[in-house]
Amino acid sequence: MIKQYKADPGRAGAAISRRDLLRWSGAAGLSALFTEDAVIAQSTGPGGAPNATAQAEPTPTTLAATPIRPPAVPLAVRQPYLSAWLPATLLPGTWPQFWQGSTMQMAGIVRIDGTAYLFMGDPKLALPAPNGNHGPARTVHDFPRALDQTALKVTPTCSRFELRAAGVALVVEFLSPIEPGDLKRQSIPLSYIHVTVRSIDGSRHKVELYMDIGGDWVSGDRGRKITSRLKHAKGVRAWALQLEQPQPLTEQKEFAAWGSILWATSRHHGLSVQFGDGPVVRGQFARHGSLTASGDSGPYAIGEHPPVFGFSVDLGHVGATAQHTTFSIGHVRQPAINYLGKHLAPLWTSYFKGWEEMLAFFHQDAEAAFERARRLDARVIADAREVGGTSYEGLCVLALRQAYGGTELVQGPDGEPWAFLKEISSDGNVSTVDVLYPAAPVWIYLDPGYLKLLLTPLLAYAEKGGWPGVFAEHDLGAAYPHATGHNDGKEEDMPVEESGDMLILMAALLRGAMAEDGKAFVIEHYQILKQWADYLTRNLPDPGFQNQTDDFAGSIAHSVNLAIKGIVAVAAMGQIATAAHQPEQAAHYRSLAEEYMKFWTQHAIDPSGEHLDLTYNGAGGGDGTWGTLYNGFADRMLATGLIPESIRKMQAAWYAKVSNAFGLPLQAPHSYAKTDWEMFVAAWLADEPIKQQLMERVYAYANTTPQRLPFSDWYSSVTGNSIAFRARPVQGGIFAPLALRATAR
Repeated sequence: MIKQYKADPGRAGAAISRRDLLRWSGAAGLSALFTEDAVIAQSTGPGGAPNATAQAEPTPTTLAATPIRPPAVPLAVRQPYLSAWLPATLLPGTWPQFWQGSTMQMAGIVRIDGTAYLFMGDPKLALPAPNGNHGPARTVHDFPRALDQTALKVTPTCSRFELRAAGVALVVEFLSPIEPGDLKRQSIPLSYIHVTVRSIDGSRHKVELYMDIGGDWVSGDRGRKITSRLKHAKGVRAWALQLEQPQPLTEQKEFAAWGSILWATSRHHGLSVQFGDGPVVRGQFARHGSLTASGDSGPYAIGEHPPVFGFSVDLGHVGATAQHTTFSIGHVRQPAINYLGKHLAPLWTSYFKGWEEMLAFFHQDAEAAFERARRLDARVIADAREVGGTSYEGLCVLALRQAYGGTELVQGPDGEPWAFLKEISSDGNVSTVDVLYPAAPVWIYLDPGYLKLLLTPLLAYAEKGGWPGVFAEHDLGAAYPHATGHNDGKEEDMPVEESGDMLILMAALLRGAMAEDGKAFVIEHYQILKQWADYLTRNLPDPGFQNQTDDFAGSIAHSVNLAIKGIVAVAAMGQIATAAHQPEQAAHYRSLAEEYMKFWTQHAIDPSGEHLDLTYNGAGGGDGTWGTLYNGFADRMLATGLIPESIRKMQAAWYAKVSNAFGLPLQAPHSYAKTDWEMFVAAWLADEPIKQQLMERVYAYANTTPQRLPFSDWYSSVTGNSIAFRARPVQGGIFAPLALRATAR
């Protein structure tokens, strides 16, 4: 029996837990649970007559997820403040979440021949109930039936859910476009939701479609109040939701405390809208198949039961020819970034007069955007399969949106395009160099021009922004979106790490498709690059006691891995000098790198001869220790040829011995691993069997980890459990093997 009781608006009763709904999800399970005639099954048809639709035939749920079961499914992931994920495999039964775990309600309901089925979210329904002479009353119910989800397919840009019931197939596609080389489209902070419906039983079915979002998309603080506007753009209707009291350039629980959430759909015949209490609005659609246009501008408290903003679309009688509707979700804000006291606008404002014009363009571009996405997906998938088979494909489809989703495009101080990166989930810094470095392979492979835009603010700050260090800065600001620098020199210094990172990334731009543009870029910034290279030459071949990118492991003295990064970076400066027509300096830096390598090879190999040590060996040194030499990747990507082949083969054999079920530990004695560094190693040792082993074991972790959160890069190689971090752009490092191919000459 469905639990029923009288309730005030927003109150919810739990006839079935979310866990049970997931366990029983699909027409088969839900029909087994609800054996009585549910209220929704008696929803009114034309003329107000009861429409006593029978329950769907019990059929087994045949869910498949290809090519990977994501830890969390990316839904709308385009920039740090538009980052929505499904912490489950099934679309019906679980609310989406912001990357840090706050609920962001998005519900989907479809009526098929008068009977309502859930296809997304975990909503309640408010339905009228007899109440004698005591005025109106209602009962609140869990949703009595859901479509049966039969498949989840994840591509680099899209998450596609396939569902069916009552002779109808429904497909929901969440597309977060990636637009390499197209700054106009890449700058748009919007994501598509495309819903397609068709008959699969030879009959025509009356179909109405409903989707909504909750006010909790605006803020993770349930105590805040929001206002709304229903806007009309060219061919589009949109809800614009914002805080009643915005606080520009402020974060609250990682959400932007300013700007607007945009929730929109294309205008066409049969569209209706409604704002209000969630169970009431959803119950209205479930009973009638349309909405009432009720609601005002607010303000409304988000509260524990946020108000919802719904769209209903009457698709008419649907046959074998598919009918579809496109929705969009986005976040717009101005300004975007505070850079050294100057407020920078988002880049999309240089192409559009306002968000209404941008939104209209985005919807008009939908068909072409899906076609571009299909072509990009096909390219990435084909390349990934060629390099590492279906396991590596699975990792790449998870990583692409996550990497781009940690960045955004703005207008720089002089109006030129810049890109910033948020160190999501860890420190929250602005454009952290040692986060950009592990993320960079995705752009080296796919979009080197975008990497150039990410490097530009870091170079500008070091050259003329007030950074006092002789080495490269760690970041542009301690807390996103404030790129206020560290003119006092007080930051999380990683001198060899960050200087090496910047030189290696600049040299990478001299290879592959960007070589000519890269040459002009390094010439423009030659003096600061030389300054950083000269810092390295004064601190090599032994970097001494320094912090490094794996700061959770603590600062380290005489690090073998950090030393090889610095040495390769000096060789990279030789390549930069060559591009800048400085042959004597090129020879100088190359000669120094070769000299440093003699020291490195003498002191890095363990006395056992089996592996490299974690730190230089000898008296009081690192004998018997070992770590992951992920910085060997730069030697191979830049073809500096510094690391001997014998050491590569030695390390490949050693890693095969010490890897665990879910991957290669970062360093002894710990069992934790890092996905980005493992793929750097896979690229460095690309012609050894360990490459495929690493891909398959990292895939096994991502495919089976019990933590349903956006792809974590720091996890246990023994249990497959996340240790910390989620949704970080460092997963761009998954593309290291493909970056290697892109930079080959």
